[in-house]
Amino acid sequence: MNPCEMPPLVIEYRGTLLAGVDEVGRGPLIGAVVAAAVILDPLRPIEGLADSKKLTARRREQLDVEIREKALAFAIAEASVAEIDELNIYHATHLAMRRAIDGLPVMAEYLLVDGNRLPGHHVPGQAVVKGDARHPAIAAASILAKVARDAQMITLDGLHPAYGFARHKGYPTPEHLAALERLGPLSEHRRSFGPVRGQLALS
Repeated sequence: MNPCEMPPLVIEYRGTLLAGVDEVGRGPLIGAVVAAAVILDPLRPIEGLADSKKLTARRREQLDVEIREKALAFAIAEASVAEIDELNIYHATHLAMRRAIDGLPVMAEYLLVDGNRLPGHHVPGQAVVKGDARHPAIAAASILAKVARDAQMITLDGLHPAYGFARHKGYPTPEHLAALERLGPLSEHRRSFGPVRGQLALS
């Protein structure tokens, strides 16, 4: 096998209540981490599902509408900045994932979770590295989570336009780091993250 190729995805569950689970927002310095869970309808396939990071914003928004219309079930949940600072981003991410799974109006029977660890939910499943590129349900979850979190950043940008949140979505870009240094952290910034903690130490 070419080392650049992903091994085939082996799914033990053969029913229809399979939920893809993914998160967005582990790396940013501000805002919640957002997770989504999606159970796709095999009778209503959605063309073009892919890793949300590889799609344009317009295409993500189009697919977001189609996923909400055609999926058997979906849910979006988050872990707050306070929970991220208290638990750390790893545990907060899994908390958001468990909340999304629990929020499904139809209980999933099997989970496919993006990453290398399951979030500690009672529903059985498997973790899938680069799963958003390997299974449509995980891709759908990544799209819902990305659109939801980006919308939060655009709202925050309207309140604090000098930080540039609509452009960098809270990630530690040079623009964001410069604004953080110039203007200081907001209440929505993650206190436990190094650049924010460093600015707070200077204030």
